[in-house]
Amino acid sequence: MSHLRIGVVMDPIEAISPKKDSTLAMMLEASRRGAEIHYMQQKDLRLLAGVATSRSKIITVRDDPDNWFEVVSTQEIDLGSLNVILMRKDPPFDMEYVYTTYILERAEQAGALIVNKPQSLRDMNEKAYTAWFADCAPLTLITRSMAELKEFMLAHEHIVVKPLDGMGGRSIFVVRKGDNNANVIFETLTDNGKRFAMAQVYIPEITDGDKRILIVDGQPVPYLLARIPSPGDNRGNLVTGAKGEGRPLSKRDQEISERVGPVLRERGVLFAGLDVIGNYLTEINVTSPTGIREIDRAFNINIAGLLFDAIEKRLR
Repeated sequence: MSHLRIGVVMDPIEAISPKKDSTLAMMLEASRRGAEIHYMQQKDLRLLAGVATSRSKIITVRDDPDNWFEVVSTQEIDLGSLNVILMRKDPPFDMEYVYTTYILERAEQAGALIVNKPQSLRDMNEKAYTAWFADCAPLTLITRSMAELKEFMLAHEHIVVKPLDGMGGRSIFVVRKGDNNANVIFETLTDNGKRFAMAQVYIPEITDGDKRILIVDGQPVPYLLARIPSPGDNRGNLVTGAKGEGRPLSKRDQEISERVGPVLRERGVLFAGLDVIGNYLTEINVTSPTGIREIDRAFNINIAGLLFDAIEKRLR
């Protein structure tokens, strides 16, 4: 298609880890397709008289771990004039994130394709949204009640508890019946009953890895990234020291993807990351899923290429 103008809303580009940054993989693909890339942070965005605008830096990118971007120029732009905007700001999913989606929704109404759709970013909390696919998920409780968390632990003996707004393995606790720390963990996570927390039945297959399946326009990438917890840690998150290992999808991984993928596609989510432990869906990540570069490297594929094929199809 004709010259693509693409916006990317992200955290500071100078602070990323280029070797494993999925947003950089997307920008490199955009660059290969001859796109003009507008880089923005939340602080650059604004609404004026209902119009979404931004200070943007036009950048060039390269696959160089020491020198991965260069600013060409800075300009004021009307966000609706861009063909596509990638919303790649990492959580926390706080009110600032929500306000950003309002600005992006005005850009969407002015003609830009937003990946992922702002309303769906607001609607699909990565932890809570598994409730829409309870048949695929482990038994899950979301509550503010410390007593209910305790009952759930006593009933199931081995559980995982976590906040609804964390990322990268932050504040995830594995609790067993008889653990004298259980009460203080429940107090901390619920802020003494003032915040919702999630509890799930523990899945022992975590030792075999927390699997990240990438979904592009409703279809799973045929390979996944299994994040295997380091010895002495229960968390399958690369930032907490887990080891990444590429694998093909199992039959069950495929079934879960086929159940969730079409719903995401219908709701304007072109790029998502499903977290699967054993045979169970544990999270649906739509804010800024990662894993592209690790899977690309392991299997010599180009996931960002699949994403841009889907984007270009939508823009026709």
